[in-house]
Amino acid sequence: MPYVTQNTRILLDARVRGPHNAGELNYQITTLLKRYMEINGEGYQSINDIVGALEGAKLEFYRRVAAPYEDRKIKENGDVY
Repeated sequence: MPYVTQNTRILLDARVRGPHNAGELNYQITTLLKRYMEINGEGYQSINDIVGALEGAKLEFYRRVAAPYEDRKIKENGDVY
């Protein structure tokens, strides 16, 4: 669980500002997942929905952002393989 200060939580929850570090990003993701479960209940389906959405988002982020970044760095610095 990301432990951020109460003042930071207020700013993040109110969308006054976005996350500035990994802990704050983790906090925002965690609160979103908690809200989903509050709305849909704590059960297999909700847990499965959340895990599937996280995995899909992770894969899409890697495909769209991380892989192109790595390709650019290979061109700049040379490949290891």
